[in-house]
Amino acid sequence: MNDSSWGAPSHAGYAGPWPTSGQGPVQGAATAGPAYDAHEAQQTRPMPIVPEMPDRPADGGDWAGPSDGARPGAPLFRDETPQEPMPAATPPPPAPHKKTAGRDLGAAIGVGVGLGALVLVSLFVVKEVFVGVIAVAVVVGLWELTTRLAERKDIHAPLVPLAAGGAGMVVAGYVWGPEGAWVAMALTALAVLVWRMTAPPEGYLKDVTAGVFATFYVPFLATFVALMLTADDGAERVITFLILTVVADTGAYAVGWRFGKHKLAPRISPGKTREGLFGAVGAAMVAGALCMQFLIDGGAWWQGLLLGLAVAGSATLGDLGESMIKRDLGIKDMGTLLPGHGGIMDRLDSLLPTAPVVWALLVLFVGSG
Repeated sequence: MNDSSWGAPSHAGYAGPWPTSGQGPVQGAATAGPAYDAHEAQQTRPMPIVPEMPDRPADGGDWAGPSDGARPGAPLFRDETPQEPMPAATPPPPAPHKKTAGRDLGAAIGVGVGLGALVLVSLFVVKEVFVGVIAVAVVVGLWELTTRLAERKDIHAPLVPLAAGGAGMVVAGYVWGPEGAWVAMALTALAVLVWRMTAPPEGYLKDVTAGVFATFYVPFLATFVALMLTADDGAERVITFLILTVVADTGAYAVGWRFGKHKLAPRISPGKTREGLFGAVGAAMVAGALCMQFLIDGGAWWQGLLLGLAVAGSATLGDLGESMIKRDLGIKDMGTLLPGHGGIMDRLDSLLPTAPVVWALLVLFVGSG
């Protein structure tokens, strides 16, 4: 800071006596110059002496000194305004959350294509081979369901009579029709009751109840796929059933992932939305009209619209039903057999309740064949 800031002319020296303040001349003032002028002296303020900055303690403690003016960052003079501290840097906003599909789409598509190829080959080469594929899927599904019940709820539904009776139920439905399926189901339930008697009575009621439920839920509903196959155009009926269910599931998934905002059943399945349900209905109705018009003998496009609407509803209810079971069990998937999909039961969830719906509507529209 120089003298000009305090109002002194830049060319004026000081040769006269210093004002009676007891202080000597300021360091750096000129020692020779014009004589002292009293009028000029009255207009000139002497520059205060700046106190020397004390040394910082070696131990890094506070600055010593009688006043705040000796500390760094404090004003040197009383008429100076303290500088405001620099505001803290504002953290950058978090990166926007990118919406993801929630599963490995590559693995899911690969497994889906493989399963589709297996179904098509077995369906159009020898029908009996496809019946065997249904029976194997039923047995694996029962194994997954009973295993999860035992692990999570300590419910031990007997797997042996369930697996044997389930496979027999599918074959009986294909060979003897609906009557054969009903008889096989009754015998399977009876076998579950008797088989469980070989174990201690503790937990008998919950074990056999779970066994009878599993008998109905997996093999009995799957038997309706075998019943479709018995018609003259059985392969086309099964293809229609599979196409409509897969299209409904895919439409719900795609539309819900892209546009879904309103939850459909948040307490059961938080990922499902009303927009996804509309996507399932629209996709299934279009696919149903095309399938009934071009695949089913004697079918009409308007029948396909009704069929697609019914499939969208049953597939959604089936998905919610298994979600309810998995939520009660505290698990995400029934198994890990199919990469990108979970287990067999995670793929059968919408197919099982849809099978009797499609079978019944096709019989109503075009007969049993």
